[in-house]
Order: sequence, then C-alpha cells, then structure tokens
Amino acid sequence: MNGLLTDLYELTMAAGYFQAGKAEEIATFEFTVRKLPEHRNFVVAAGLPQAVDYLLNLSFSGEEIAYLRSLKQFSHAPPAFFDYLRSFRFTGDLFAVPEGTPLFAGEPLLSLRAPIIEAQIPETYLLSAIAFPTLIASKAARCVQAAAGRAVVEFGTRRAHTPEAGVLGARAAYLGGCAATSNTLAGMQFGVPVSGTSAHAFVMSFACEMEAFRHLQRTLGESTVQLLDTYDAIAGARRAAKLGKPMWGVRLDSGDLAALSRQVRGILDEAGLPDAKIMATGDLDEYKIRELATGGAPGVPGAPIDAFGVGTQLATSADAPALSAVYKMVELSISGIKRFTAKYSADKISVPGAKQVFRGETRDVIARCGECGSGEALLRPVILNGRLAEPLPTLEEARTRAAQSIAKLAPALRELQVTEPWPVIYSRELRELIGCTQRNLRP
Repeated sequence: MNGLLTDLYELTMAAGYFQAGKAEEIATFEFTVRKLPEHRNFVVAAGLPQAVDYLLNLSFSGEEIAYLRSLKQFSHAPPAFFDYLRSFRFTGDLFAVPEGTPLFAGEPLLSLRAPIIEAQIPETYLLSAIAFPTLIASKAARCVQAAAGRAVVEFGTRRAHTPEAGVLGARAAYLGGCAATSNTLAGMQFGVPVSGTSAHAFVMSFACEMEAFRHLQRTLGESTVQLLDTYDAIAGARRAAKLGKPMWGVRLDSGDLAALSRQVRGILDEAGLPDAKIMATGDLDEYKIRELATGGAPGVPGAPIDAFGVGTQLATSADAPALSAVYKMVELSISGIKRFTAKYSADKISVPGAKQVFRGETRDVIARCGECGSGEALLRPVILNGRLAEPLPTLEEARTRAAQSIAKLAPALRELQVTEPWPVIYSRELRELIGCTQRNLRP
C-alpha cells in the first residue's frame, strides 16, 4: 500500500542503505515543528490515525517494484534490494503525541524507531499526513476561540486543494472544535456532524423566492435554513418569517453581516420566531468572526449571530498554509552501539537523541527518552514491533482532549495575536548530550 507515495530520494537512499549493508541498523527519526507559523501561538496535533494506517499497511506491489527497476536511478541497485522490497513491512515502533494536544516550537510530535530503511521511506508521507491536518485543526481552534461560544461550521471542501483534502480537513476542523462540516463523506467516514441545506441556485430555480422557501421547508422540515440574500436579504427575511415554522433558521452570505443580522433578528422576533437562528457565511476568518461576535469596538454589542460557516480560510489555513515541520534522524544503533546524530547547518540545526516532552503547569521540558520528569509525558507508544499497541482514541476523545487542553493554556496564548511564547526548555541531560555530540562531530 502506497509504497511509491513518497519522494524519489527516500527510495534512492533506501537502495543506498541496502547496498552499504546498513539495512539492519536501527534508526530513530523525529517529526518536529521547527517553528510555529507566523500567526500562531501553538498548533494542535492532528492526523495520527492516517499516519498509523499508512505505517501498518505500507508495502510495495509487483507493479511498483517493476516501475522502480525501470528507472535509471536504480540501474546500479543490487537485485537483492528489489527482493527486499517485495517483503517490505514496517516492523518498528512509533511514539506520538495524542491528537488534540497543543504543541509549541521545537517539540517532537512523532518519534519513529525502526530498521533504517523502514524509518526513512515514511518521511514524505508522515510529513504530509500530519502537517496538513495539524494546520487545519489549529486554524479551527482559532476560529472557535474567536466565536466566543457560537458554533463554527466547516464549509471548505469546494476550496480545499483536493477533494480528499476536503475530507481530511473536515475531520481536522471538527477535532479543532468546529461543530459540524458540510462534507458528507467526512460525516459517514468519521462521524462528524453534517450541516447545510441549499445554495442560491435553489432559490433562482423557482419563479419566486417564496416558492423556493416553501419547497425547501417541505423537504427539510425543522432542518430548514433559508438563504436570505439571493436578491434582497431583508425582503428574504420577511418572506421566511411569514412562512414560519418548521425551520432551524436563516443564513446571511453577503453584505454588512452585523447590520443585516440585527435587522433580521428583529424581523424573526416580531414574527414570533425567537428560536430561529441566524448563520453567517461569506469569506469569514477568525478576525471577522471576532469582530462580529464582540462588536469590534468597546461599547459595541456583538451581532446576533448564532453560528458561523467558514470555508476557504479554514480548509486551506490560508494565512498559514504550510507548517515548518521536519523529520530528522536523531540516533542510530549499530550492532547495539548507539550513535547520536544531529544537523548543524545554519538555521537548520537539529537536536540529537530520542526525546520525551514533559508538560508542566508553567513550562514544557524536552528531555532525553528514558529520563524521569515532572508533568505529563506527551509522547506515548502507538506502534510496537510493527503492531498497534492499543486502540487509538476516537475522534470524539481527541476533540475533547483538544478543547480541554486549549482551555488550560495561558489566556494570552488563546488570543489571536501572537504573544510571548510558552516556555520550552531542554533538560540538563539533553543539554549535555547536545554539547557532547557537537564536540564529537566528524564531518
């Protein structure tokens, strides 16, 4: 499964390891967020089930191996390498931070220990499988914080970079705190609540707006959300109010959402529909949501909006579309003798040695694996000897962890503006290892 879903250099390195007789050496690689995106105080770990599924099912088909043999880059590879690929499986260990955990710069999210080829080939897939949903979950958490208790619904599949990204993005957004998604497949596959009723095309397909509203209500009953601004939002609100129940509420998709929502709220209340809700959509992000939810200025009340639908900005993490994540070898065991590895090039230094992260009340400590520390140990065994150690937490459990963990963060970290970073320090033993490794470096 997915043997070729990787960069070519992972496979040419694999051939090189094999040719050099290094296939039995045990390597430890770590996935680390080198630095936070410019507009983030933390990121929310996501994507672990997809990474685990990949590792447990990673293999090469006969067709894939034949393709590799046809490439000029493998013309000098030993024939035994291709025999090795035929029986290739991941037999190593994976330690990971649970989904829904807030993380800070420099903290390992995954630690993978396996024979070096098994540890090297997954690099490309793991970076992609973890980085993208982590970005979306982090963006969702910001939108939810900005909404101040109002529901946020993920509406972004049509703007996602692929339909498949839309499905995984919907899952990540729900993990990050969104109440629902418009993506029906995410609803079926992952149990994410789904939301949505109609677009402007439905209204325009009828001779008059009232007829469209009436047919939608007959079809959807109490789930009906009437879209008001196909022609004129206020006139649409009066028609929806005249039609009355059953309905969930109405949606505003354009214009001055704050002013329009106040007028619409008055129309609905006057018609005896105080329980009818108002949803706002239309190029929203966390900053626009915050302005609508809080009024945007001292003394200005928030708009009477009950839910926000967020599409493009959420499904693409538009203001921070890439995560500075790296996958680096940190140690190598050769016939039981451990060698610590690190990179020392400018601006891209890595830290040697397998690690653990301990989360305390006032700081995080990155320590050497096996050290005793105070606080919660974040990296936990997920795969041992190529087998799942225990069932992964459900999506609901990960979502609960995210909400509870974010609520425990310092208030300033939960704000939209960048603030003083959470303290993350190295343990004494790790600092000593860094110094020793650097002194013993042999280019």
